[in-house]
Amino acid sequence: MAKALDANGKEYNRALLVALLLVGTFCTFLNQTILSTAFPTLMKHFDITASTVQWLTTGFMMVNGIMIPISAWLTGRFNSKLLYEMAMITFFIGTLTCYLAPNFGTLLIGRLIQALGVGVTMPLLQTLMLTIFPANRRGAAMGLAGLVIGLAPAIGPTLSGWVIDHYRWETLFGMILPIVGVVIVAGFFFMRSLLPLRNEKLDWLSALLSTIGFGSLLYGFSEVGEKGWSSPLVLGSMVVGVIFIVLFGYRQLHLKNPFLELRVLKNPEFSIAALLSSLSMIAMIGVEMVLPLYLQTVRGESAFHSGLTLLPGALMMGIMSPITGQIFDRIGARRLAITGLFLLTAGTIPFAFVTKTTPHVYVIVLYAIRMAGIAMAMMPITTSGMNALPLRLMSDGTAVNNTIRQVASSMGTAIMISILTNVTNDQKPAHHLLSQQPLQYKNSALDAVVNGYHAAFWVAVVFGAIGLVVSFFVSSRVPHSIKLDETDTLKGAGK
Repeated sequence: MAKALDANGKEYNRALLVALLLVGTFCTFLNQTILSTAFPTLMKHFDITASTVQWLTTGFMMVNGIMIPISAWLTGRFNSKLLYEMAMITFFIGTLTCYLAPNFGTLLIGRLIQALGVGVTMPLLQTLMLTIFPANRRGAAMGLAGLVIGLAPAIGPTLSGWVIDHYRWETLFGMILPIVGVVIVAGFFFMRSLLPLRNEKLDWLSALLSTIGFGSLLYGFSEVGEKGWSSPLVLGSMVVGVIFIVLFGYRQLHLKNPFLELRVLKNPEFSIAALLSSLSMIAMIGVEMVLPLYLQTVRGESAFHSGLTLLPGALMMGIMSPITGQIFDRIGARRLAITGLFLLTAGTIPFAFVTKTTPHVYVIVLYAIRMAGIAMAMMPITTSGMNALPLRLMSDGTAVNNTIRQVASSMGTAIMISILTNVTNDQKPAHHLLSQQPLQYKNSALDAVVNGYHAAFWVAVVFGAIGLVVSFFVSSRVPHSIKLDETDTLKGAGK
């Protein structure tokens, strides 16, 4: 492999730079789910309701989603070393604020500051990995990225449950601080400016339209589980979000130098990859949200043990991601995508038939099969789509793909939670039965809850099945056959 040269033509150590990126991004991605089993403790500590504490996740996702489109402009405007260091410093400040938070308001502010940094590091990692490796090695590189992107959020609930059981909740943030500090210091020595810069001014109107559009849409989806689809607040937020996103898209297509290059979606390979990665994300995030609820509500498991049940699946994804990345470099994405989405769909179907006595090992194995399927599909598909773009559009393609995935995961989670809630409420026994036949009421109520979970899991099956059908349209090109040419134009997307 040729020597690694930065944007200034100076040689650098690619292995150390990649290690730095992976460790830093692991911390930021771990942070996304590390509070999931800590909510009851935080509610008690700050004397707040479930709807209030949920803002630690809702607010984080909103700011994160808003920052992803902006990251494409930042990547082209500022050198990657400065941008990565500033993003990690921002994340460090947010984490320190959370660690020292004397009240809930301060904790929420810290989470929002964290999200500013994560919204930059997430797309920057993928853009850099795709840029510093040639097309025939991007699969292995993105496999490593997939290890971080999939493994870190998956182990978050387990780690959170263990910490909450043994230490104070502040430890969740305190244990991350020294690692992030080391990454920041190491970044001054090993990080390099790797991407070509474009001296483009920020189109403030595009930034405003993007912020309002994606912020409103993500907020609407995040409130569905609490308020339902008929809530004026939910519907109003979604309508406002869609209107502003349409205005944002229209403006991008008519700007000479768009804030976000949406023309990448005219490339069919990229569009299919973005759709498939979004469907995979919906199936993954939705079940990751619903399965712990089933384990705790129906089976009576503790938060820690419900998180522990998901751990083998997380480890499976961590093991499989680098392997599937190397396989992708040899055979391309099509067969991996078909196999992965088949495993995802087949591994989800049995969850639609779980009961309160389903063997624990059965749940663990099936979840691991699902995660293996996602590892086979998600990053190879993403890499295949990005390979269809010229290098100059890597940051735009990454931002578009991640934005679509963020909205899709919020939408999928909202759909599954709302169906779970609606089916459960519709099948609950009449309240007067509680005093007349309490045992029958208890059994009927539990059956209603189980049926709600069945319906939610069937939704995940549908998303997986749609993905399986679409996977047959994935390009069968092998990365070795791709020629990198900076003069390549975007297929079917004239300026």
